[in-house]
Amino acid sequence: MDIFTKYNRKDIQDRQIDTLIGLSKGLTADGVINQDEANFLYSWLIQNQAASENPLIQNLLLKVDAMLADGQLDAEESSELFSILRSISGGVAEVGELSKTTSLPISAPAPKILFENNSFLFTGTCAFGTRKQCQEIIESLGGVNAGGVTKSLNYLILGTYVTDSWAHEAFGRKIEKAIEYRRAGIPLYIVSEEHWLSEANI
Repeated sequence: MDIFTKYNRKDIQDRQIDTLIGLSKGLTADGVINQDEANFLYSWLIQNQAASENPLIQNLLLKVDAMLADGQLDAEESSELFSILRSISGGVAEVGELSKTTSLPISAPAPKILFENNSFLFTGTCAFGTRKQCQEIIESLGGVNAGGVTKSLNYLILGTYVTDSWAHEAFGRKIEKAIEYRRAGIPLYIVSEEHWLSEANI
């Protein structure tokens, strides 16, 4: 690659990120992401992925593709996408790193995960794949996918793209309920997607 091509590509990527930041600010201006806005963003990402090697664009495309896999943007996905776009519009100091699970109520120390006959529930957007793909892994290891946070739930798995502002998001209700049960002495563990994947040997 000659120096002209190298810098021309960098210039294109810089313009793409500037555009993405602008789009993110516009899409989050009214405090919600609807179906049409998600579809518009998805189309833009597809159109720009070929000319971009930027992990931020590639990563976001994977997230939106998973959210729209069933053709519908549900409330939880809308909330998660809003959080991701808000983090982008607020700055991209760590390119490719959107909003990872950091200051979250994860059980410490991280528990040994026993899959056989135990129940699992995912919340937020997972980096591994769609919700269905994650649930298939649980079932393949002998676990059971729960329909909600109950006293019989064993593990609540926080998707990688759950943000630090979880308490203000739609999926935050699941986390709050899990915390309440945990404080009441119920053996319910809140774990990160990363820990779940490592325990599943994936």
